[in-house]
Amino acid sequence: MSTTILIYNQNDMKIGSTPEFYTGAPVDPVDLRFRGAFVANLWRTLRSGHVVLAAPRRTGKTSVMDYLRDHPENGFRVVSINVQDLTHPADFFQVLLDAFHDAHPEFVRDRLAEGWGLVSGVLDRVESIGAGGFKLAIRGSDPDWRTNWRRHGDTFLAQARNAGDPILFIIDEFPDMLINLAREDKGLLREFLAWFRTQRQNPAPTRDSIRWLVGGSVNLAGTLDALGLVDLINDLEDVSLPPLTEEHIETFVADMLGGRSVPFDADVPRRLIARLGRPIPFFMQIATRDLYRRWKRGQRRIAATDVDAVFNEMIVGSAARTQLQHYYSRIRQYYAEPKRSIAHALLGQISVSESGLRRETLLHETERALADLCATLPAHQRRQLFNQLMFDLENDFYIVEVEGGTCDFASGVLKSWWRKYHA
Repeated sequence: MSTTILIYNQNDMKIGSTPEFYTGAPVDPVDLRFRGAFVANLWRTLRSGHVVLAAPRRTGKTSVMDYLRDHPENGFRVVSINVQDLTHPADFFQVLLDAFHDAHPEFVRDRLAEGWGLVSGVLDRVESIGAGGFKLAIRGSDPDWRTNWRRHGDTFLAQARNAGDPILFIIDEFPDMLINLAREDKGLLREFLAWFRTQRQNPAPTRDSIRWLVGGSVNLAGTLDALGLVDLINDLEDVSLPPLTEEHIETFVADMLGGRSVPFDADVPRRLIARLGRPIPFFMQIATRDLYRRWKRGQRRIAATDVDAVFNEMIVGSAARTQLQHYYSRIRQYYAEPKRSIAHALLGQISVSESGLRRETLLHETERALADLCATLPAHQRRQLFNQLMFDLENDFYIVEVEGGTCDFASGVLKSWWRKYHA
């Protein structure tokens, strides 16, 4: 890990030494850059309301959340959890309580647990249980947790409010948990979302000491709209993580390569920008790391042709392939037929295009795919299905409208990978 000292202001995040390459875990908060203005705006938004943070996979959403956790403002105590694999509201509250205890053990013991037998009883014996004891003891504190989740949730948040300090709960990969709930019991999902909405609105955020920041790499509104439940989250302030600018990428290349005394031609940053498409930081990290490794092997000036070679290798490399496969698998997992087959067909066609395809062309491909699936729908329903699918693909960060009704992959790396493996 870098020993960088990060200096934060409202316009940017400056660093005092060359940051590490991050090609696995999220960027450590100490090395987070280019998000200063966004973080400042996020804190301002959280003063008066609850937030849903949307961003494509591996674009820095979790790194921003980690930064908020490690650098709280406005007096907030921050509790952060990932709920991607959870399948029941009881699991949600158990994990949240455990994370609260890990992050603020004295606060939980002295204030949150006061008068709350469920937690105070656990704390009385947690030391004798040992490592991980709190989580295990909370789980075993009520044999009917799954039946009583609402009561425990009500008490938990009431205790948190009565404790007095402002508290920010950060819930990462929230849409995945909701999808898991829908598979288990759609009625339970609706019940949980209705309960959660009531908790966010009563008391009103401006009179509440609790704030919620929920996020995910799957679009929350699109996920719930498909389930007919989008009305239960429309009070959340929708904040999108903005893509990095070309200037940011040029600075990033200069810092990651120049900071390691790697000489490179002036056109290298521009070539990297062209190959990236949407600047996903994970791929920026891999590309600059591999350019550095090429220089270490050959000790020669890095050229634009090296950028092409690195991106071509990236598409077949295991690190990128694992992340890219997620985009393909996610359609199979979250898109119902006939949307699933049509989405794969449209993305395959776009991937082999030079610079994207017009919507009219994609509508024609949709009509053809529906015919192949023997799906007989009236014309207005076919167009409605097409429009909804295009909306989903845009909101799930697969495609963008580049100009004049032409749609292309948002990520150049994803487009090249899709063309190679799925066209």
